[in-house]
Amino acid sequence: MARAIMLQGTGSDVGKTVLVAGLCRAAKNRGLKVRPFKPQNMSNNAAVADIPGDKAGGGEIGRAQWLQAIACGVAPSVHMNPVLLKPQTDVGAQVIVQGKVFGEARARDYQALKGRLMDAVLDSWGKVGEGADLVIVEGAGSPAEINLRSRDIANMGFATRADVPVVLVGDIDRGGVIASVVGTHLILPEEDRRMIVGYLINKFRGDVSLFDDGLKSIETFTGWRCFGVVPWLKAAARLPSEDSVVLERLASGEARALKVAVPMLGRIANFDDLDPLKAEPQVEVVFVPPGKPLPADAGLVVIPGSKSTIGDLLKFRENGWDRDLLAHRKRGGHVVGICGGFQMLGRMVRDPDGIEGSVTEAEGLGLLDVETVMEPEKTVRNVSARSVPFDLPLEGYEIHLGRTTGPDTLRPSAVINGVDDGAVSADGKVIGTYMHGLFGADGFRGKFLESLGIKGGGIDYRAEVERALDEVAAELETHLDCDAIFALAR
Repeated sequence: MARAIMLQGTGSDVGKTVLVAGLCRAAKNRGLKVRPFKPQNMSNNAAVADIPGDKAGGGEIGRAQWLQAIACGVAPSVHMNPVLLKPQTDVGAQVIVQGKVFGEARARDYQALKGRLMDAVLDSWGKVGEGADLVIVEGAGSPAEINLRSRDIANMGFATRADVPVVLVGDIDRGGVIASVVGTHLILPEEDRRMIVGYLINKFRGDVSLFDDGLKSIETFTGWRCFGVVPWLKAAARLPSEDSVVLERLASGEARALKVAVPMLGRIANFDDLDPLKAEPQVEVVFVPPGKPLPADAGLVVIPGSKSTIGDLLKFRENGWDRDLLAHRKRGGHVVGICGGFQMLGRMVRDPDGIEGSVTEAEGLGLLDVETVMEPEKTVRNVSARSVPFDLPLEGYEIHLGRTTGPDTLRPSAVINGVDDGAVSADGKVIGTYMHGLFGADGFRGKFLESLGIKGGGIDYRAEVERALDEVAAELETHLDCDAIFALAR
């Protein structure tokens, strides 16, 4: 088995995902064969990992582990994230195990289910380490959630079973970092506490020497060593975001040639589809929160994916976004719907089997002459495709339920593996597709932006991600004792 080290946080969203990605790249740059692992993830931002011999096409993992695999320079595997929870309601989620739908569970039921999932986690753990020198593990939430400890598979429950040493991550940007680190030490049982070999502080702004007394205080209370203080990593903004909590902090940037409005759906999924547009110097992407109108000066509205199409469609109307969208169209604006967003653009969405919930049909936004019927079988696959309007290659993936038919599908937006996909309105200004990742194709993105009057688009987005990973790794090598962290792996 490969040596391993695990990063756990004092809470959610402390930056573990980026730190693991950066450490993976740093280890790769040192010549190590490194792999990422996250026992349990909760996110509607999913990626497709190919499964050898699986005729269905592939399985789902969190986008974070997809990014971390890129940092390692290896293909993503479903075993890098054996348990993925995709929230569908406030109290329930779809459960993905080793890439495949395992079932659905309410929060309380899932706590009872977790014990059964540990076998799958440990099975994947064994597979990820094959042929590797080092595995860097990411926890979920916080090990201080001792009320969930008895059935934990994501933090100390995994670390103690797999005997993986832990580095605790504290986020100084949110405040209270001394209390959060010391408090974690205080309430952990001894068996868990001795798994922690030290801690690091993340997201520091300003003069780090001002925190010297804070580090001394933490050492006094805990006896743990500090592996370093990581500054605010500007390059992290150029990496795909995993968790929708970041959307709450996004603000409109400076005005640019093209404003792209993106409604923040309640069950928004795979919103990193917008990242390549955000990276374009002439494009401003504005995520519009509930209760705010879609901006009237937007040239493009993108309706992203959704884990609950009918539920989000109903909320779309409650917010008045349907009226904003109609006004946008009357002004000659363009619209792109991706996956669930594509389904919403049609005349009707039906769910006769109640797959998404108790509401079994909803009137669509009516911008495309199509209808969608939800079906139990889920399409999960990486694809190579070609844009029909622009006759340019595309690469991406599909993760969706449902079959969409209707007159506008006779004008497909793409051809995927020889099969027509999506739909385009008669005037060409409304495009729907099931393919995630289409904006990641540099040639297509450049020509698409050109059709909206934006010249000079089409940066090399994948190269930008690679450069950002290298910059994060370099920062970690500078500000952390990476030698000590890697040496403590066992």
